[in-house]
Amino acid sequence: MTAVGLATGLGLLTLSACGGSDGDSAKAESKTVTLVSHDSFAASKDVLKEFEKQSGYKVKVLKDGDAGQAVNKAILTKDNPQGDVFFGVDNTLLSRALDNGLFQPYEAKGLASVAEDVQLDRDKHRVTPIDSGEICVNYDKKYFADHKLDPPGSFDDLAKPAYKNLLVTENASTSSPGLGFLLGTAAHYGDDGWQDYWKKLKANGVKVVDGWEQAYNEEFSGSAGGKQAGGDRPLVVSYASSPPAEAIYSDPQPKTAPTGVATGTCFRQIEFAGLLSNAGNEKGGKALLDFLISKRFQEDMPLNMFVDPVREDAEAPADFVKYAVKVDDPETMAPDKIADNRDQWVKSWTSLVLK
Repeated sequence: MTAVGLATGLGLLTLSACGGSDGDSAKAESKTVTLVSHDSFAASKDVLKEFEKQSGYKVKVLKDGDAGQAVNKAILTKDNPQGDVFFGVDNTLLSRALDNGLFQPYEAKGLASVAEDVQLDRDKHRVTPIDSGEICVNYDKKYFADHKLDPPGSFDDLAKPAYKNLLVTENASTSSPGLGFLLGTAAHYGDDGWQDYWKKLKANGVKVVDGWEQAYNEEFSGSAGGKQAGGDRPLVVSYASSPPAEAIYSDPQPKTAPTGVATGTCFRQIEFAGLLSNAGNEKGGKALLDFLISKRFQEDMPLNMFVDPVREDAEAPADFVKYAVKVDDPETMAPDKIADNRDQWVKSWTSLVLK
């Protein structure tokens, strides 16, 4: 899930296509393409209307919880899917979706302009990369200034006594940022070291909640939502793009963002979309996938979903660039290693941290 939860949610968004008619239900249904997504999908209304005008399809966006929950539900309903295209499966959950036959192959138009290093299924084209970013610990600048304490900069720092009872993270079994953070620690400390690290985090008072919305907008003292909710945790697992969102949605906009990023705690995330295997409107779904990697949509994403475009010729808006946090060396993990270890790691993590 992306940092877009800072913005006003779109809810269940239905936009009417130009030139629609009152034909019978079957005909009307053929003119609708449904995008199933996690809660953080967002796009400018005029951008979606442009797609509708060009394609003749009405777009319906159905949001289905945190990314982990949405992927699991999509797999359970794959024989009778809720929509035509699914957006929001990331590199941490990709093998689960592919192994369960969630998507059918489609080579989207425009892939030649998409960076090769994010095309993790380029041989079969079951999914199309849409955006990338980093899952990182964010910190509340005011808290650390008031307490005359340096904010943490690394995984090691988070386990130090100075940061006891300050961190909130998401459940790795239900939340994509929670899982990404777990994988980041596994990449950093290795197969034999990450469990000992989590024992230290648990002893240091890490708090675990179900999903990103709760962690960031309720528990985190540095976010606008967290302030309103009385959040008391100045450290949260979120995204490198969360500080730009905090700054851009402030009125007036500050010179610098009120939150920062511990850049030594980051794990790279890539999000994908795919044509669902039993999509009712395959033609509309293919058109929508083409649009999601079009330059128009890609340049609209940063200020809506606070992620980086994957098109190499797409330019992020100036406000996004102004507040962006550069992460030079995020942790990464090969997709096959994630596939081989994810479920067992999550099981071990659950026993270790939640019980």
